[in-house]
Amino acid sequence: MPFVPVLHAEWLKIRTLRSLLGALLALFAATTAFSAIAGVSETSDPEFDPLFMALSGVAPGQIAAIAFGAMAVSSEFHGGGLRLTLAAVPRRGRWFAAKLVAIAVPTLVVGLVTAFAALVVARAGLGDAASGLSTGEQARGVVGCALYLTLMALFAAGITALLRSGVGALSLIIPFILVVSFVIGDAAGGGVADFLPDRAGQTVLYETPDRTLGPWAGLGVTLLWAAAALAAGAWSVRRRDA
Repeated sequence: MPFVPVLHAEWLKIRTLRSLLGALLALFAATTAFSAIAGVSETSDPEFDPLFMALSGVAPGQIAAIAFGAMAVSSEFHGGGLRLTLAAVPRRGRWFAAKLVAIAVPTLVVGLVTAFAALVVARAGLGDAASGLSTGEQARGVVGCALYLTLMALFAAGITALLRSGVGALSLIIPFILVVSFVIGDAAGGGVADFLPDRAGQTVLYETPDRTLGPWAGLGVTLLWAAAALAAGAWSVRRRDA
């Protein structure tokens, strides 16, 4: 089967599973709401970064992006779904590539809309505190935020394909991001912690990053994490029984 019909079939799966649409809605709602709250919070800290404050809702919002990537893949492992899929598309690499595109595109689109909305509502609360942000910095933050969310969704998709379990992937990734990453960051004070997937990728959300990596270099590190997870997931899809 050519790639386009395979992609169309995968998009139909994404569109018709309400849990996946709910995850994208949660991504928008959580990110925007928490950014709005951050926009009206205290800004007297001398290290206050207005761009990161405006987009700080991505911290809770990324959980929804991760859940979206994990659930989109894990749905194939229920009720013999993968066997039916591979009966129609025997070339596993082609199917997995189509699945990843079907995950990445809606995440990127929703991520762009979400980041722009979060920036708008947060700036309304920040007022003059965000007046120094240039158009280029804001554009970089919005685009970088959307790319970061997309990479985290793909990272989760790769881990899920490797473990063949959405619950297993979420049980591994979410505690790592919410707990381990912060603990390592606080203990190490930067350095190696700046190369973790979430901390590296979120560098692009800062107006003036005070980290080892620059904005796009940090996003590149997250890309490498996602690529490694996807390579492991592709190996699992090719080598293990459906």
